[in-house]
Amino acid sequence: MGKDSKPKESKSKDAKGKGKAGPSGGDDAGGGKGGKGKGGKSADGLGTCTYVKARHVLCEKQGKINEAYKKLQDGWLDNGDKVPPAEFAKVAQEFSECPSGKKGGDLGWFPRGKMAGPFQEVAFNTPVGAVSAPFKSTHGYHFILCEGRKN
Repeated sequence: MGKDSKPKESKSKDAKGKGKAGPSGGDDAGGGKGGKGKGGKSADGLGTCTYVKARHVLCEKQGKINEAYKKLQDGWLDNGDKVPPAEFAKVAQEFSECPSGKKGGDLGWFPRGKMAGPFQEVAFNTPVGAVSAPFKSTHGYHFILCEGRKN
């Protein structure tokens, strides 16, 4: 009988132990911090990086930004292709009204907090190699090519 009661006690202790670990968040906290927190976000890097390398086109008028964006759509985006930075630079040189347009729209690396409102939001949430949809900021209308991310 002593042997029979020991396994029963062990089973009930194991069950209680597992029950307590789950709700206490022991497994969830470890998984959340290590698995989902780092693994999920660092896989695409969206929203977690400190610096972004980007090019952009800026136009005062919405019609002009749409014309510039259409050039990228016709050449690459409609086919599901990524726009080569050199080709984005040609469009920036032709259409952008920002001084960076002369440099192909190249903004270089910039930290989170340097760019205002919607520009920062779009820049830090556009996947590397992708071009954002046109959007409005206080400076006019833009679209962005994200070239890199780092911490």
